[in-house]
Amino acid sequence: MPLEKSAKNRIIRKFKTHEGDTGSPEVQIAILTAEIEQLTGHLKEHKKDFSSRRGLLRKVGLRRRLLHYLQKENPSSAEELVKKLKLKTS
Repeated sequence: MPLEKSAKNRIIRKFKTHEGDTGSPEVQIAILTAEIEQLTGHLKEHKKDFSSRRGLLRKVGLRRRLLHYLQKENPSSAEELVKKLKLKTS
């Protein structure tokens, strides 16, 4: 269940760090957050869909690693991104 192209483009426009940016950690984290929210809604309805649950856990782990990387490389950007996306940090 990938994100729709229009939704993905909207996220990229909102979180890009420079013109033509599609792969910065900020953009990747924002896209993963949207995919996680979409999968969470799907799993609330389909409780026994274990393959989607595995995909969700993979996306959560990837987002956590990217956040850790961003925190190490650019703490101010990471803090701002966490506030914008309303994420919990540990």
